[in-house]
Amino acid sequence: MTRPDDQKQDSFELSDEELKKIVAEADTGGRRPTGITARLLLLTALAWSLFQLWIASPLPFSLGVFVFNDTEARAIHLAFAVFLAFAAYPALKRSPRDYVPLQDWALAAVGAFCAAYLFLFYAELATRPGLPTDADMAAAVIGLILLLEAARRALGLPMVILAVVFLIYIFFGPYMPEVISHRGASLSKGMSHMWLSTEGVFGVAVGVSTSFIFLFVLFGALLETAGAGAYFIKSAIALLGHMRGGPAKAAVVASASTGLISGSSIANVVTTGTFTIPLMKSVGYRSDKAASVEVASSVNGQIMPPVMGAAAFLMVEYVGITYIEVMKHAILPALISYIALFYIVHLEALKMDLQGLPRREPLPWQRATITTLMTFSGLVILSALIYWGFGWIKDLFGDAAFVVIGLLMLGAYIAIVRYGAKYPELHMEKPDEVMEYLPEIGPTLKSGLHFLLPVAALIWNLMVEQLSPALSAFWATLFLMFILVTQRPLFALFRGTGGLGAAAREGFSDLLSGLVTGARNMIGIAIATATAGIIVGTVTLTGIGLAMTELVEILSGGNLMIMLVLVAVICLVLGMGLPTTANYIVVSTLMAPVIVELGAQTGLLVPLIAVHLFVFYFGLMADVTPPVGLASYAAAGIAKSDPIRTGLTAFGYSARTAILPFMFIFNTQLLLIGIGNLFQLALTIVTATLASMMFAAATQGFFIARSRIHESALLLLVTFTLFRPGFWMDMLYPPYEEIPPTELSRLVEEAPRNANLRVWVEGLSLEGKDVSKGVLLPLGDKADSASARLARMGLTVMALGDEVQVAAVRFGSQAEKLGLEQGFAVTAIELPSGERPAKEWMFIPAFALLALVWAMQKPRTRRKRPTAPSPSA
Repeated sequence: MTRPDDQKQDSFELSDEELKKIVAEADTGGRRPTGITARLLLLTALAWSLFQLWIASPLPFSLGVFVFNDTEARAIHLAFAVFLAFAAYPALKRSPRDYVPLQDWALAAVGAFCAAYLFLFYAELATRPGLPTDADMAAAVIGLILLLEAARRALGLPMVILAVVFLIYIFFGPYMPEVISHRGASLSKGMSHMWLSTEGVFGVAVGVSTSFIFLFVLFGALLETAGAGAYFIKSAIALLGHMRGGPAKAAVVASASTGLISGSSIANVVTTGTFTIPLMKSVGYRSDKAASVEVASSVNGQIMPPVMGAAAFLMVEYVGITYIEVMKHAILPALISYIALFYIVHLEALKMDLQGLPRREPLPWQRATITTLMTFSGLVILSALIYWGFGWIKDLFGDAAFVVIGLLMLGAYIAIVRYGAKYPELHMEKPDEVMEYLPEIGPTLKSGLHFLLPVAALIWNLMVEQLSPALSAFWATLFLMFILVTQRPLFALFRGTGGLGAAAREGFSDLLSGLVTGARNMIGIAIATATAGIIVGTVTLTGIGLAMTELVEILSGGNLMIMLVLVAVICLVLGMGLPTTANYIVVSTLMAPVIVELGAQTGLLVPLIAVHLFVFYFGLMADVTPPVGLASYAAAGIAKSDPIRTGLTAFGYSARTAILPFMFIFNTQLLLIGIGNLFQLALTIVTATLASMMFAAATQGFFIARSRIHESALLLLVTFTLFRPGFWMDMLYPPYEEIPPTELSRLVEEAPRNANLRVWVEGLSLEGKDVSKGVLLPLGDKADSASARLARMGLTVMALGDEVQVAAVRFGSQAEKLGLEQGFAVTAIELPSGERPAKEWMFIPAFALLALVWAMQKPRTRRKRPTAPSPSA
């Protein structure tokens, strides 16, 4: 019998067409015109993809033709985005979808001209910096207005409202409350800064979108067009569907896999959810819980390297570290967050006594354990295999290794396709089809192994060849384009089905579709980065960043934890309704400096990457939070559940992600920082994973049996101790000992590779404010001298008797990002206390507490569990 609240939930349903429309409206544009208009949009999107591939390739510099500098490339990039935004996104709900109205063509043309203004008149603008003509002003004002309208269409009102608020702040600074007031700016100064320079709209964010993000989004679109998405989903179902609540666990892994190649949580929900949500319901999951599992796992795809919703490439610029380092620091929190979600759905299955889907043939438990572990660590294993298994090729062949590995990849591709041709082609079941038995593991996995080769090529380029992210993505994309064109003919050849000509034509059609889809997927991201540039430009023009720091300092009363909670809440509010890329730009620009400055005053000295990941995680939580979360709306439509209830349940599931930033901000070993040996690495991974699982158990009220309140409290205590063992050790022993500043040169010279040095400074800032704070100096590789090592981070110091002063800080350097200024005096250096025992000793009482909870709950597991509800319940 169906309960009344379920009848209410079931009243909300979206058809396949409506789901596709949601994705189109949010990601690629809702218009699907026909005839010559469709061809024009297709050719424009294709031209954009080809332009991006051209500027990423070595060809312009090799041939000496069509070479564009960074500013010109950014202007052309945004011109394509603005043109397609007006052509592909309707102005209103009642606007036509099957053709482009005349006024939209006009807006598209004018918007593209204004965006390309820096390219068209680059030489003239260079001769009059800060002195705009009437034509310059007209292009800037009209361009900014049309950019905001394009953002309204592609991103919705929240992004536009935020940008407008910051524009108002620029011009009405004197009328603002005293704590955030400033002198204001004239129209000429404001527009020059925003549109005619690289400080505002055409700043770092659009630069990263032009250089890196487009290529990775294109790579993901081509991989999806090739069939990798279906392969990942079917593989996850085949591997994990037999477990308790197996379809939910498969949904978690499938969403993590597609999150590797997708920059959109909404597309992730619809791609995997149309298949996994009905399966979850079929084994007994309640509608809103099935939808919430999909939402939580799909949104978490944005924190999973290598793409991270395109934020990874922005972090490279904002933090000043390499792309490989960003991935290294982000991988463990992402993995343990997914493992915790996997554990949550396991606990839900235990509470409801749910079973998995049956196999045609039973799988031995040993093989099941191995396949599960490999499922979770597949990308790590692949990376390790390439780096340590084939890295010797680089040492042996030197520069020729690129050609050698290319030939090996080609041979491996042909061999793998020939091997995979022995197995049937994968097809996704329709949502209304009942799956009686799980797909067989062997044939499913073997039929699409060639999809891993472009990912392997990307890893090789990044880790072994150490090419830039853009060039790495370019070569991997070229290989993927070759696969798209050739896979169908090769499968037809090896299967003996004939029709090679038709298969080749389909291959070229797939390539064209992938190039166009990649460009259309980029419209919203490019518009988002450009619009977010307004916020960045406001910060650099008005100094509101300092005002935000003072505001949070006043509200928090100097308390560190209150400050972090305030920042987290503000990030949640700022992130509502914003796409991932714009979300990160906004929260990192406004809130990251707040943590750095206020933390430095209270002794919280952490690497910049920890701060940026902190604000990024909380900005992303807004994707789940009702009433804005579109991902929850789409999942609810598939599950026939209430969107608000789905969003709230998904937010509860996402609590294990919300706890992580507070932990890694105090224990940076979770970001794989400061780990000295393999044992410490293994201990960090194991304890962090266990801590995340215990937090899930505490918040779900179930460990090995239903938890009582005191048992949940003990599990939370275990979680805290495993995540932050140093908290208890700090109560027993002082963590640091103070060293005189005259020892700076010796300590810098002797410090090991990639060490960080805690240094306290004080002095008068450029704004005339007395500063006394700590900074964490990232020392990087060893150098011939201390001065050379400091110079790499942009810092020059000099000794004056018993004092050490900052002599110079290089513009745009890591030292400047840390807030160091010329004239600051080094007052003290802090080193870890030599008499303090290792904080890891605190794991022993934590494990003892965990054993106690297990012992208390064990007798209750023998009682009869409740029977599973029917699938309709």
